[in-house]
Amino acid sequence: MLQLQYFLILAAALFCIGIYGLVTSRNAVRVLMSIELMLNAVNLNLMSFSNYIDSTEIKGQVFTIFVIAIAAAEAAVGLAIVLSIYRNRDTVDMEQFNLLKW
Repeated sequence: MLQLQYFLILAAALFCIGIYGLVTSRNAVRVLMSIELMLNAVNLNLMSFSNYIDSTEIKGQVFTIFVIAIAAAEAAVGLAIVLSIYRNRDTVDMEQFNLLKW
């Protein structure tokens, strides 16, 4: 059986890659993918802690299902917003999204 530390290191690496993609990316689709990667790192943490602390209860798995549902809704709404902005502005560059400026 794998130890908890291996899962935490993997989740931390995934989360750091997601943060790096979120900070350095100018493409809106890449930003959404980075957010999904960060949410998957959180899911991995929830599952590993749930298995490590008490493997008979499924509390971590239930929270993981909620996070997956929220991530699916975020992806659908985010992609709809990106498509709408692309149709109006012909770009998905985050630097040119100035819809809320005066």
